[in-house]
Amino acid sequence: MRRPRVHAVSGGFLGPGAQARRIRRIMRLAGYPVGIGLPGKGDTIAAWGHAPRAARAEKLANKRGARLLRVEDAFLRSLFPGRQGEATLGLLIDESGIYYDPSQPSDLETLLATHPLDDHAVLERARLCMARLRAAHLSKYSAVTPDTPAPAPGYVLVVDQVHGDASLTHGGLHGQLSPHIFHDMLVQAQLDHPTARIIIRTHPETAQGLRHGHFTSADAAADRITLHDAPCSPWDLLEGAIAVYTVSSQLGFEAILARHRPHVWGLPFYAGWGLTHDQIPHPRRSRRLTPAQLFAGAMLLYPKWYDPCRDRLCDLPDLLDHLEPLARAWREDHAGYDALNMRLWKRPHLQAFFGRWQKLRFRKAPGNRRSMVWGTGPDDIRIEDGILRSRGLGAALTPPISLVRDDVGIYYDPTGPSRLEKLIASPLPPGGADRAARLVAKLCAQGTTKYNLAGVRPVLPQGHRILVPGQVEDDASIRLGADTVQTNAQLLDEVRRQNPQAVILYKPHPDIEAGLRPGALHDTRAADMVLPATDTAWLLDQVQEVWTITSTLGFEALLRGIPVTCLGAPFYAGWGLTQDLGSIPDRRQARPDLNALAHAVLIAYPRYLDPITRLPCGPELALERLASAKSPTQPPTLRALAKLQGLLASRTTFWR
Repeated sequence: MRRPRVHAVSGGFLGPGAQARRIRRIMRLAGYPVGIGLPGKGDTIAAWGHAPRAARAEKLANKRGARLLRVEDAFLRSLFPGRQGEATLGLLIDESGIYYDPSQPSDLETLLATHPLDDHAVLERARLCMARLRAAHLSKYSAVTPDTPAPAPGYVLVVDQVHGDASLTHGGLHGQLSPHIFHDMLVQAQLDHPTARIIIRTHPETAQGLRHGHFTSADAAADRITLHDAPCSPWDLLEGAIAVYTVSSQLGFEAILARHRPHVWGLPFYAGWGLTHDQIPHPRRSRRLTPAQLFAGAMLLYPKWYDPCRDRLCDLPDLLDHLEPLARAWREDHAGYDALNMRLWKRPHLQAFFGRWQKLRFRKAPGNRRSMVWGTGPDDIRIEDGILRSRGLGAALTPPISLVRDDVGIYYDPTGPSRLEKLIASPLPPGGADRAARLVAKLCAQGTTKYNLAGVRPVLPQGHRILVPGQVEDDASIRLGADTVQTNAQLLDEVRRQNPQAVILYKPHPDIEAGLRPGALHDTRAADMVLPATDTAWLLDQVQEVWTITSTLGFEALLRGIPVTCLGAPFYAGWGLTQDLGSIPDRRQARPDLNALAHAVLIAYPRYLDPITRLPCGPELALERLASAKSPTQPPTLRALAKLQGLLASRTTFWR
């Protein structure tokens, strides 16, 4: 049987832009490949919602006996409205109607009316995703700044929409809703709440000057009515509201998820299911749904979500794993930075990580933007390598896959607090423990370490093996986080003194082995075996303990369930998960479990950059890239610089 073809007659599907390319790709992956040509009977013609050119597609479908397929952006579209050029993260592909048009059933309405929506796993996934959206302040357009405060609580929220929106022009049972409906709604909100403040939420496209809304400053003439266009989180707005009034905005849907029962004056997809106060009854919708069932249908089952880093369709949880770091990067970086005294080789990577929305300005002194420095610095944003760094040494100038950005301190400096300490001591976000557990399991199974260097696997002596990782002795984590034991020789001697019968295995630091940093240890008599160029991940599976000053290898050992003794104060010490022989800051009073520590260190604290698409990404994708042969390797110019660095290592700290 011939598979029906999908034809398009508008540039929205066929154009060369990023949005059109993304639409075609999602549709192909979803089984609706778009092409051109004259459709025949039984073929399908795609129309973008009820856009101006959709009428041409409707007319052609009627003439040729073809089916009409309506396509629209999904409910989590992107950071910005489509008119700003950003490609969508999902599509709604509807074979019977479209979600905002109540004049006929859509696939979504049919799904909500007939699907059992009783699968426990699906509903639990829905509840988790609802909580994640709220915790991460994600909405249809997620370029909001949660640090921007919402108005003081206790107001009635009235939601504006843009003129010409399809949910208004096709939002009634017989077509267009009344042009007076917004002002009627505002009057009713005042009558229902005669003493409350009224906050009119401006649509993001109106706030950005892209399209006009229905309310103006004239509507805010009364003392208790205020127009609100600040980029605060819609979830914070909903949190402070005592009632919500909307015609058909998606914010009404989110109000349901935020435990409101909104007053709805149109017939959006979420009205008529017993979760709203409906001004207009819906003749077909008689079923009563829970918020989780509504969410499951509208967000889990109806859309086609797209993962642009892996170039595949995905489920909503995976989409959130992509959108969360994207939104975080915009929120932290969109105001721009002055990057101070950055080495030349680091600048392209810093620009890729932090200059996506405002290019970094590399300077020697602070300018009029926030300052960014490498490592420690007073009152600046501090940057350092992440714990999952690369396939190769940082000292060899291998590009990083993760960096940390700290606006409090820096993780390896225990003399003051850091953003990482605050994250370790904070409650986990929804689903955080399970996500961290899955990530740690994958990391251990994959054998991932900070640098992921290949190495030998020698025969080891039998007995109770203690691994002692060597460190670069002038490293900041030792200078700032160690007291009595500050050298590799002192470390080995102390481990031998406290463990006279153990098999002590000393692994030199790879930077020192490669001749890139000073600090080679010549007297290793306290060790039973020295392990140069050894596979770190394999070695961790062969030992019963790890003793260290401040090495990140101690954290990698913790992830694998290996007891760790610290003679300094690394970031993972002092939380009740290690034996601590060094001086630990008194402020580390929280007692997280291993998953909470891993979530803070590997998920919440670092920023990851996909080396293939150059998009912000999560740690799960970073692990995949580190295991893949497709990950970029060090460019030849950087290899030459690394060799030069090795020659200068004993004379200068220039490269640090």
